Amino acid sequence: MSKLFPRAALAAAMLTLAAPWAASPAAAQNRAYPTQPIRVIVPFSAGTSDTVARLVGQKMSETLGQPLVVESRPGAGGNIGSEACARATPDGYTICLGTISSHAINPSIFVKMPYDNLKDFAPITQLAAQPNALAVTNDLPAKNIQELITLLKANPGKYNYGSSGVGTSIHLAGALFSQLTGTEMEHVPYRGSGQIMTALLSGELPLAFDNFSSAWPFAKEGKIRILGVTSATRSQTAPDIPAIAETVPGFESLSWHGFFAPAGTPPEIVARLNKEAVAALKSDTVAARFRELGITPIGNTPEEFRTFIASETKRWGDVARNAKIQVE
Repeated sequence: MSKLFPRAALAAAMLTLAAPWAASPAAAQNRAYPTQPIRVIVPFSAGTSDTVARLVGQKMSETLGQPLVVESRPGAGGNIGSEACARATPDGYTICLGTISSHAINPSIFVKMPYDNLKDFAPITQLAAQPNALAVTNDLPAKNIQELITLLKANPGKYNYGSSGVGTSIHLAGALFSQLTGTEMEHVPYRGSGQIMTALLSGELPLAFDNFSSAWPFAKEGKIRILGVTSATRSQTAPDIPAIAETVPGFESLSWHGFFAPAGTPPEIVARLNKEAVAALKSDTVAARFRELGITPIGNTPEEFRTFIASETKRWGDVARNAKIQVE
């Protein structure tokens, strides 16, 4: 009996030490996560952002064992949905899709921001990057980037360019182009890619910056022309189209998307979401669909993504201030 007592005492001591952890609801929840559907707020209307969130979210659902339910909350350049994400309970059951607009550009162009893009979120991973395209009507005299620059310099302020809204990445792509080439264009904001393409096809607009995935189908059909892509190098989807940087050194403007959780979300949950998102990006189904759309999957660590966001915030803030772009 005396020989058995030390074992019993040791077992009791181990149970006592384990009791605080077993009694902790947060610890139990983290071990079992997720036990319910995960809400994914997309702060923009239907388009590339929604597509990326649904493609990756659907694949993640298969391994997480719970559905990722996409909720569209557009408005104020992505600020409305992003604020809802930042203010949500940091338990891993609400995340959001953020973009270059909502998490890098907006802090520099909105007079008052409802959230801090660097402090109010826990970055999960950058999902994707996509070049924009400089598209023109078929009857525009310029046949390449250099001819366009010459045309714009000979006619300062005469030509309009369209974008999907004031302060969007597409708007700032045009501003950056003007700053680097010394040209002047009038900016005309539209409400999305659909309106931009309609305006180009009808001849209402002579040129526009838009997401590559929006312009490329019309260019393939010969209805418009793409003079250049805004990535530093050519797109694998359309290698015959030059990068604007080949004519304008230093020009680069990529639209990007990433998953974010509210600040304060437990690191182990962020790590789990990162793991599953990166795995989804490497899957054949997601990778194939991204290639069709001219989108490059990324899948970095939370720390790498955080560093990238800080860099993008400074870079586009400088462009916006130089162009005096501001939204009340």
